[in-house]
Amino acid sequence: MVKDGDPSWKPTFIVKPDGGCQGDGIYLIKDPNDIRLAGTLQSRPAVVQEYICKPLLIDKLKFDIRLYVLLKSLDPLEIYIAKDGLSRFCTEPYQEPSPKNLHHIFMHLTNYSLNIHSGNFVHSDSTSTGSKRTFSSILCRLSSKGVDIKKVWSDIISLVIKTVIALTPELKVFYQSDIPAGRPGPTCFQILGFDILLMKNLKPVLLEVNANPSMRIEHEQELSPGVFENVPSLVDEEVKVAVIRDTLRLMDPLKKKREKQSQQLEKPLATKEDPSDSELASAADVNTNAEAHLPSICLKQVFPKYAKQFNYLRLVDRMANLFIRFLGIKGTMKLGPTGFRTFIRNCKLSSSSLSMAAVDILYIDITRRWNSMTLDQRDSGMCLQAFVEAFFYLAQKKFKMLPLHEQVASLIDLCEYHLSLLDEKRLVCGHGGTSGGRPACGGTPQEAALSAQPAEGNPLPCVDSAHKLSHSRHALS
Repeated sequence: MVKDGDPSWKPTFIVKPDGGCQGDGIYLIKDPNDIRLAGTLQSRPAVVQEYICKPLLIDKLKFDIRLYVLLKSLDPLEIYIAKDGLSRFCTEPYQEPSPKNLHHIFMHLTNYSLNIHSGNFVHSDSTSTGSKRTFSSILCRLSSKGVDIKKVWSDIISLVIKTVIALTPELKVFYQSDIPAGRPGPTCFQILGFDILLMKNLKPVLLEVNANPSMRIEHEQELSPGVFENVPSLVDEEVKVAVIRDTLRLMDPLKKKREKQSQQLEKPLATKEDPSDSELASAADVNTNAEAHLPSICLKQVFPKYAKQFNYLRLVDRMANLFIRFLGIKGTMKLGPTGFRTFIRNCKLSSSSLSMAAVDILYIDITRRWNSMTLDQRDSGMCLQAFVEAFFYLAQKKFKMLPLHEQVASLIDLCEYHLSLLDEKRLVCGHGGTSGGRPACGGTPQEAALSAQPAEGNPLPCVDSAHKLSHSRHALS
């Protein structure tokens, strides 16, 4: 449709089959009506992106960057970025896409798993040469040419934070469905692999996020036909070992306990020495000595460190908190009609222009449309994306004169205000007890149960749930 409306627009498209990995099945096309695309999509859905034709080149080769990002916690949101990453190179000199070279995968696709089969792939003992290098060696080379490396890093950090903020609302919904109510849950984390392309103007562009990035530190080398040997990769080892080591240091569940012990030891000792003090001291000394020989942490915190610059983007995150609060039954990820009506009542959103009958129609229309688009039909009800669309509709109806962003922010503030009043009222009434099996301050028992659920923060879902990152198919715009 876009191309028909603008004949001068002549992009190249890259087609990535759903559920694929390691570059399997990826191809380039010039025409959206390409027969392969039309035929394949029926049996295997795909992501189709506009191909970036003007990437930054090193040694006339296209390359991408793999950066490792630690998502330490969802609430409060904590994000760390590894200070070094990998640069994966194509093995054929780059030319802009044309009908003659669209099929040259070693020219256009940076996937290591593809290029390793090229006769031009170079295994190197140096981190700054070969077909796989450290990102720091690329930055060093760019710096020698006068490039502002701090600006490049700043743009990459911004890209990572914005991407994770876009993921967290749905991750929170998945988390609450997996972790039982009233329990703190396990200490969980996620290492994400961000694939980033630097354009010719040095602007970073996100290619994709891998929920389960490879942590292999060796490659297969063919010694003779059919005989292979695993050979350590110095580049992989330098980057990946540091990421895993320092992730475990940051996530160490005993770390807070040791810090508490150290604080106790720093207090002035009583005149009589307590035997437990000497035990604490020796335990702290052992752990201090164990950390002493380790390098400095390679993971840099970027959130909440730069939270002030990005908190304005977290509106959908706050909407997800409202959505979770009214889900009612633990384990579900879809909001039922009763929960939606309770949300409207508790947040005082019904009015002469929005009757409860109109609310029911809104729920049915939006839920039916979203359920027809989703692949997951296990639960009936309103999914998070449908709730966001309904919320936008309510915001536009309530605050007609404001821009959309301010409409949504104002409605969130209003909902949070009414719910905080409701929580305070129930807290006060809770001290007074209940009578006749009814909530002390009025309201139906179901409303009390629904609205009393706190939107508590929790750490990230376990690694077992990590694949759910790929389920975020619909953009929350």
